[in-house]
Amino acid sequence: MGGMNASHPLLAIRTPARHFIAGAFRAPLTGAELPVIDPSDGKPFAAIARGDAPDVDAAVKAARAAFDGAWGALAPVEKGRRLMALSRAIVDHADELAWIEARDCGKPMKQARADAAACARYFEFYAGAPDKLHGETIPYTPGYTVLTWREAHGVTGHIIPWNYPMQIFGRSVGGALAAGNACVVKPAEDACLSLLRLAELASEAGFPEGTLNIVTGLGREAGIALAAHEGVDHLSFTGSPATGSIVAQEAAKRHCPVTLELGGKGPQLVFADADLDAAVPVIVNAIVQNAGQTCSAGSRLLVERSRYEELLEKLSAAFRALTVGPALDDRDCGPLIRASQLDRVKGFLADAARDKLTLAGQGTIVPGAPSSGYYVAPTLVRDVPPVSRLAREEVFGPVLAAMPFDDEAHAVKLANGTDFGLVAGVWTRDGARQLRLARAIRAGQVFVNSYGAGGGVELPFGGVAHSGYGREKGFEALAGFTTLKTVVLHHN
Repeated sequence: MGGMNASHPLLAIRTPARHFIAGAFRAPLTGAELPVIDPSDGKPFAAIARGDAPDVDAAVKAARAAFDGAWGALAPVEKGRRLMALSRAIVDHADELAWIEARDCGKPMKQARADAAACARYFEFYAGAPDKLHGETIPYTPGYTVLTWREAHGVTGHIIPWNYPMQIFGRSVGGALAAGNACVVKPAEDACLSLLRLAELASEAGFPEGTLNIVTGLGREAGIALAAHEGVDHLSFTGSPATGSIVAQEAAKRHCPVTLELGGKGPQLVFADADLDAAVPVIVNAIVQNAGQTCSAGSRLLVERSRYEELLEKLSAAFRALTVGPALDDRDCGPLIRASQLDRVKGFLADAARDKLTLAGQGTIVPGAPSSGYYVAPTLVRDVPPVSRLAREEVFGPVLAAMPFDDEAHAVKLANGTDFGLVAGVWTRDGARQLRLARAIRAGQVFVNSYGAGGGVELPFGGVAHSGYGREKGFEALAGFTTLKTVVLHHN
C-alpha cells in the first residue's frame, strides 16, 4: 500500500462510467456520467454512469433471468460455495478494495481496511446458510401432515448509502444471496467504486451472470426507479428517514416488502459505578469512527451528575489529541463525504455557538490538509439541553453532545428523548441495572460496558421508531429475505 498515490492506476477502477449488469460492464443507455469527487481535496478523479429507469429495468430483467435460470437451479450447497469464494476473493483483494474505498469516501486507511475485512466476513458467515434454511412440521388434525419451508423472494433491490458501502453491501446482499435471491444494487452516487469492483470479483468467483447487478446514478433517478420497479420483490434501504419514507411509499404501491435502516441518535449512559478509564476510548471511537458518519454512532453522552465533571475532563483531553487529515494520511478522522455534509455539520456547530454552549474539547485539522477538502474537527459539546437540535437530531459528523442526569429514571427519559431508536450503550457494574436499562431503553441493540457501533456480523441489526424496521445481519436477516410457505397434505 505504501507505493500507492493519487495517480495509482487502480483509480481507473477498470470500468470508468459503467454499470455491472448480467455479468459484464455496460455503458449507461443515455451515455450520461457523473463525476467522482475525492473528499480529501474536493476534486474529481473518476466518473460513474448516470443510470436511470431503462438501466434499472435491464438489471432487474437480468436478475430475474438468473433467478429463474442458472442461479435458481444451483443447489444450496453450491450457492454457499460461491459466497465463500467471494469472501476469499475479498480477502485476497483487501488492500486494493480498501484503497479504492479510502479515496472514494475519504476514510482513513485503517477504517477502509476494517470495512473490507467486515465485508469478507459477511460473505463467509452467509456462505454457511443456504443449506440450513430449514422448515418445520406442524402438529395438526389427524389425517394431515403440515410442512413449512422458506423460499426466496426472487429479485431483491438494495439501495446502499455512502458511509459504509462495502460493509452494508456485505450485510444486505450477502443475506439476500444466501436466501437464494438475485440482486440489483443501487449504490449512493458518492460511493460506488468499491461495489463495482466487488461485482467483478463476484463474477470471477463463479456467480452466474445476472445474479448480482450494480446500477449507479442519482437517487432521484436510478434509486426511485429501483424502488418502483414492478419486477423487484423485496427492497432493502439504508439512509435517511425522509428518503426511506419515499422508498417505502413507492414499494407500498405494489405491496413490496421493505427493510428500512434509517439512522439513529445513539445514547451512551454512564453511571457513577462505571469504569471511566475503560469507557473513554470506546466513547471517543463511537463518535469519531468514519468521522461520525455512522447511523449507530454514539452521539449522545449521558453521565450521572456525580461523575460528570470527571468524565468530561478525561474526554476533553482525548478529543484534543485527535487529528484530522486526508484519507491516505490515516489519521483519526478523514474528511466528510461531500460539501453539503460539511455544511450540515457546521450548521449544528453554529447553532451550538449561537446558544452559547461550551465546546469542552476539539481535535485538530492537520496543517497541509487541502483547503478544498471537507474537513471538520471532532468536537465535544457539554451541557447540551435535551430539547436542543444537537440533542435530538442526527448530525452525521464527529460531534458528541454531553449532558448530566440525576438518577436512573432521568437517564432513561433522556435516552428515549429522540425520535430514533437504533443503538444504545449502558456503562454500569450493577447487573440488575444492566438488565433494567436494556429493557427500558428504546433501541434495536443495547451494549453493556461496551459499544459496538452495530456489532458483529452475527448480531441482528435494525431499529425502532424513526430508525426503521426489519433486521439485517445474523441469521435473523434470512427471515426477511425469504417468504414462509405452508403446505397442508391430507392423506385420506
